[in-house]
Amino acid sequence: MRYDDYETLKITRSGKILTVALNRPELRNATNAQMHRELVRLFPQISQDPETNVVILTGEGKSFSAGGDIGQMQYDLDHPARWQEAMAEARAILVGIINCDRPIIARINGAAVGLGSTLALMCDITIATETAKIADPHVNVGMTAGDGGSILWPLLAGHAKARLLLLTGEIITGRQAADIGLITEAVPADQLDARVNQIAEKIAAGAQVAIRTTKRAMNMSLRKQIEAVIDAHLGLETMSYLSEDHRIAVKAFHDGVPPVFTGR
Repeated sequence: MRYDDYETLKITRSGKILTVALNRPELRNATNAQMHRELVRLFPQISQDPETNVVILTGEGKSFSAGGDIGQMQYDLDHPARWQEAMAEARAILVGIINCDRPIIARINGAAVGLGSTLALMCDITIATETAKIADPHVNVGMTAGDGGSILWPLLAGHAKARLLLLTGEIITGRQAADIGLITEAVPADQLDARVNQIAEKIAAGAQVAIRTTKRAMNMSLRKQIEAVIDAHLGLETMSYLSEDHRIAVKAFHDGVPPVFTGR
């Protein structure tokens, strides 16, 4: 199967292992409208690919993904119809990952922030460098963590830790994330590729019907949970998108100054 019509995703193959790199390194792989649309169609395509047994999802350069592009946030504020499209795409991306029957390994090579952390945590196995920075700081840009974070962080790390981290937007390291169960493992940076490849090769050589159906079985409860609440979560994120504080935050980040929130 061919993947040569993607522009914001760099897709390469080694045998039955498909590597997908978020590919906007000049902006720390921040997501924009085009990357959103490409991620929507990527995972259903992988599910139909007979040449792929396992996927590695990573970021080009030194970051996994810095999350939403601030420039895109301003565009969305100026064009509300685009926001509606983005919410539908966010839902489709989450559903696409959870329904993809190929195991997906997140190779977290650097910062995984906001939507970047959601993309990583949605993967089946998550391996980060010990110093990778992981956070979901939606609240710091006046937004609800509605595109997956408020589901995944409590589920993986427990409600007590997740409440602290999501309500403050605090950054933790890969080592800290592994210690609280948010990710699978943290390794020294010079061991990241070896560990990810070791896992990928073992899965790629395994009994594929058993592996894919085991993934489906493990994800059944998560699938039900996402489908039950994701529309409400995205609705709450839309409420925050309409807030004055979100506009203040986007302008402040654009101007390079700290936001001063009004509570509205």
